[in-house]
Amino acid sequence: MPYIKLNTNVEIEDKPSVLRKLSQIAVKETGKPESYVMIEITDNSSMLFAGKDTPLAFLECKSIGLSERQAKALSASLCELLNTELHISSDRIYIEFSNAPAAFWGYNGSTFG
Repeated sequence: MPYIKLNTNVEIEDKPSVLRKLSQIAVKETGKPESYVMIEITDNSSMLFAGKDTPLAFLECKSIGLSERQAKALSASLCELLNTELHISSDRIYIEFSNAPAAFWGYNGSTFG
């Protein structure tokens, strides 16, 4: 049930590699099995941050039972990955975290609650 959506104005050359690395971060920082992790990437988007189009990213990170501690750890790991892989400075990254109630997360014809 962890879901990470990356939207960036950077063109990502090796999307499969970045997808796998984002998935591994979700597993490590949430403790959830990878069989429930979903990752989405939209690259090469028309985006501005602080009036500039230099490399930037916006991420959505949602999970059932996401704690403040996990959000901070995810923020650090995601920013490090985007800096290393896509050369995006941490001060050009916004991340929206959402703790989803289990009853409001659908899967396999039902919900987790």
